[in-house]
Amino acid sequence: MIFSRIAGTGGFVPGTPVTNQDLVNRGVDTSDEWVSERTGIRARHLVSEGVTTSQLAIEAARRALDAAGLTAADIDLVIVATTTPDMVFPSTACLVQNALGMPSGAAAFDLQAVCSGFVYALTVADKFIRSGSHKRALVIGAESLSRILDWSDRGTCVLFGDGAGAVVLIADETPGILASALHADGSQTGILSVSGQISGGSVVGCPFIRMDGTAVFKFAVRVLSEVALEVLEQAALPLEQLDWLIPHQANIRIMQATAKKLGLSADRVVVTVDRHGNTSSASVPLALDVAVRDGRIKPGQTVLLEGVGGGFTWGAVLLRY
Repeated sequence: MIFSRIAGTGGFVPGTPVTNQDLVNRGVDTSDEWVSERTGIRARHLVSEGVTTSQLAIEAARRALDAAGLTAADIDLVIVATTTPDMVFPSTACLVQNALGMPSGAAAFDLQAVCSGFVYALTVADKFIRSGSHKRALVIGAESLSRILDWSDRGTCVLFGDGAGAVVLIADETPGILASALHADGSQTGILSVSGQISGGSVVGCPFIRMDGTAVFKFAVRVLSEVALEVLEQAALPLEQLDWLIPHQANIRIMQATAKKLGLSADRVVVTVDRHGNTSSASVPLALDVAVRDGRIKPGQTVLLEGVGGGFTWGAVLLRY
């Protein structure tokens, strides 16, 4: 029987950290205390002029390939989860494929599920591999969210950052991904969205992130705890045997509330929101890469990845690393 497992991880954030005080110095109407107490965010990374989402994705991909001991020529599937592609088309995945020098013919496409994007993409790649159609996949979450921020809206602009995270997923006889679940509720589009679109050469609608923070908080805590229990039940894994929870890095209060609802202690939750902010589809793979490289996540341990984002979408992947 064919299974899939993660063979390598990689992460990349652009430039130097931009602290909360740096934003204040730039004219944002906020304070370090206001941001850090409400969100847990102390810094984030922002792309400079001319740096694209695909460039972030490429750097994360290279690091994941190196960690896996593979080259771009070994990959036969590329999925990039992103809300902020370089262009309307072609896909960011095709740009990554070309930049890495992959042979033509490997499948490449983007997936858009906002902050749940990486969990969605990993689940899709797992299905491809388990079907036997593909053997090695590069799964990337990459965002340049600073390009869709309204810097006069302190309720949103202080929350987000830019970056990319990637994994190499390979076919194996030993199960790596143990269970997954994906969900969506399109009736919740109004609480988090970017409604703008290109029409006739102009932007129609609002090109910036708009969010009802209270509504998002309540929704996120409920569905993140529910989907975590769902995948644990699928795999028949008791919560006590879960080594690590890596939730979407949106807000420390959401993560704490989710862990409390599940009965997990804080020392079993990987937190990077303090240094990266909310990087949307990049947040989960970035946090995974940090915890792998600093030695917290060890081979054989069980890890639960979960995301929730605009759509509304949410999902989880339970894996043995």
